[in-house]
Amino acid sequence: MSERPGREYETLLADLTDRVLTVTLHRPDRLNACTPRMTADLLAVLDRADREDEVRAVIVTGAGRAFCAGADVSAGGGSFDHREAGAAHRDVGGLVALRLYACTKPVIAAINGPAVGVGASMTLPMDIRLASTEARFGFVFARRGIVPESASSWFLPRAVGMQRAMEWVATGRLFGAGEAHAAGLVLSVHEPDDLLPAARVIAGEIAANTAPVSVALARQMMWRMLGEPHPMKAHRLDSRIMSQLGGGPDPTEGIESFLAKRPPDFPGRVSSDMPPIYPWWDEEDFRPLDEDR
Repeated sequence: MSERPGREYETLLADLTDRVLTVTLHRPDRLNACTPRMTADLLAVLDRADREDEVRAVIVTGAGRAFCAGADVSAGGGSFDHREAGAAHRDVGGLVALRLYACTKPVIAAINGPAVGVGASMTLPMDIRLASTEARFGFVFARRGIVPESASSWFLPRAVGMQRAMEWVATGRLFGAGEAHAAGLVLSVHEPDDLLPAARVIAGEIAANTAPVSVALARQMMWRMLGEPHPMKAHRLDSRIMSQLGGGPDPTEGIESFLAKRPPDFPGRVSSDMPPIYPWWDEEDFRPLDEDR
């Protein structure tokens, strides 16, 4: 299935081809700097990805020479002034990060150029990150007099360890794709023309060979286990999900297609066939911190 890239979003392009939804940040004249409108568009396209069973994987990349140059600060020195909202203020990058965290579809970042500030932190809740040789990264918040956002104080140390995370955040320096790869921030580095094809190979493997329900469950299991203190929680969850899925149509198809040496055709759909235990967690609500604390 293929659809032409649409402009149903003001700041994004969305192209669904072969069950892979490619989302392109599309403000190339501003190096794809993030605005409230882009935040709203990202939330909407992620809602779409989760809602449509035809979408098996999502790729996020940038138009032009940048992935995302950070927040749009064209308003000048007051760009980060949220005092009027007070304790009710919610970091918009964090809204995107939490939405990514909740996704049922795997998300691949194809980082084609500079990814700075929120442009870097928004990739952290994505599952797989690939970078172009022209990519540059910077967690530059301290150089702008602010703090890490997009819940990156939770995601970044889990991705690369506390020592490397703190060095990048405390200096706010820019670094290249090679350093990002060595630290584990990105899975692999590619020449610019090879970046999207490499991302599509991974997404295509997911779309062609795996059960959508299995991938959705595995994604949530792995992300949510990051905060658990003992593997027994994972064992209990594994056991319960296996008991609810094991006799169903997807495992039957998985085994029969393997034995017949043919491609699988899994019948399960994320929209309708998740096991009864899903979701097994209590959602966290946003509660403003006491301003006097």
